[in-house]
Amino acid sequence: MVRKNLVPYSIYLPAIYHQRLRDAAKERKASSIVRDAVIMMLDGGDVYKSGYNKGIKDASDVVYQCKEAQMISVNKKDIGVILAEKIDLLELL
Repeated sequence: MVRKNLVPYSIYLPAIYHQRLRDAAKERKASSIVRDAVIMMLDGGDVYKSGYNKGIKDASDVVYQCKEAQMISVNKKDIGVILAEKIDLLELL
């Protein structure tokens, strides 16, 4: 999600979950855990669709962040961006 526009949002958590989230933050995973959970909940009750879309977003991010893909340009646009945009089109609405 590095390339997407993200907006900060605060939440209140029970103490036990707050501590677990702090532990996850040490591995730099806290934001993505919360973001993924919120996105999956707001995408609707369809667990398959939410999981599929998360997989699409993760795949898109991997391609976008690939240093080798950033080294190759087509029409002044790096191949990582081009491929990530194509992968994003697979997202279910």
